[in-house]
Amino acid sequence: MFKRFRRLRLNDNLRIMTRENSLSINDLIYPLFVVNGKGIKKEISSMPGVFQMSLDELLKECESIMNLGIKAILLFGVLEKEKKDSCGSDALDDEGLIARSIRELKAKFPKLFVISDLCFCEYTDHGHCGIIDVKTKSVHNGATLEISAKQALVHARAGVDMIAPSGMMDGIISTLREALDKEGFENLPIMSYSTKFASSYYGPFRDVADSAPSYGDRKSYQMDFANGKEALEESLEDEAQGADILMVKPALAYLDVVKEIALHSNLPLCVYNVSGEYAMLKAAQSAGVIDYEKVLYETMIAFKRAGAKLIITYHAKELAKMLKGEK
Repeated sequence: MFKRFRRLRLNDNLRIMTRENSLSINDLIYPLFVVNGKGIKKEISSMPGVFQMSLDELLKECESIMNLGIKAILLFGVLEKEKKDSCGSDALDDEGLIARSIRELKAKFPKLFVISDLCFCEYTDHGHCGIIDVKTKSVHNGATLEISAKQALVHARAGVDMIAPSGMMDGIISTLREALDKEGFENLPIMSYSTKFASSYYGPFRDVADSAPSYGDRKSYQMDFANGKEALEESLEDEAQGADILMVKPALAYLDVVKEIALHSNLPLCVYNVSGEYAMLKAAQSAGVIDYEKVLYETMIAFKRAGAKLIITYHAKELAKMLKGEK
């Protein structure tokens, strides 16, 4: 006697009823990029359908995505080169780009869940994620923790709903948690970029965020993509320090890591479906070599099957329309 697995596959309704994983609009977080100015909506050539937007255009975009049912955004500030400096001063200013944008978003859309990326690469003239140690020419961990705490309080005072520190500094979660709690923001959650690899999949993102390092790379603070055990340790350490949500970035080439973390932690797990992954699917769609919507949906289900609860993706608007049955 052998088991007939096909019994549960022969009927459409039964296949749906017994499906282990599904995708919901509620799973999606949409990354958005705000710039200074007015009337700006600049499409990024390497990421068709992704834009740098001034705040007035960003507000229109948020109204559109809320009408689609998307409930959360991940907000990045993209600063003009002439306003960048060695320590990312604009990110530490209550009247800086990101703080003003958070306030406007929350004033107009109080129900929109606004997550802020907390980093310095978009604000520094050297393009690295914090204060540079002149001796090592790499990011100084302690000095960067200090200004990261200041940046977190800027975001908190502006009314952000969740903070997502992306710089991969050792001790960042405990540092932010202590600073936030001390100032009365003990209920503000932190989504940690707990396992973020030094990946070549980020290339197009650096076009939209204007955040490429002016020299060197980020391998001294982002993770070696060859390491799986260390990836698990990174996430478990951030959980111990007080992270509320863990994240793996990138997603598609790291499903083994996603699965391993999901097996060892009960915290909600997010994946970042990054710019290179997005650009590859868009290129394949343009070339006509795949059934784009089917491959896109299959990719998202792979993230869920591996253990992700939330998905940060540039495909969010397309997916929301697909899930609502719109074209």
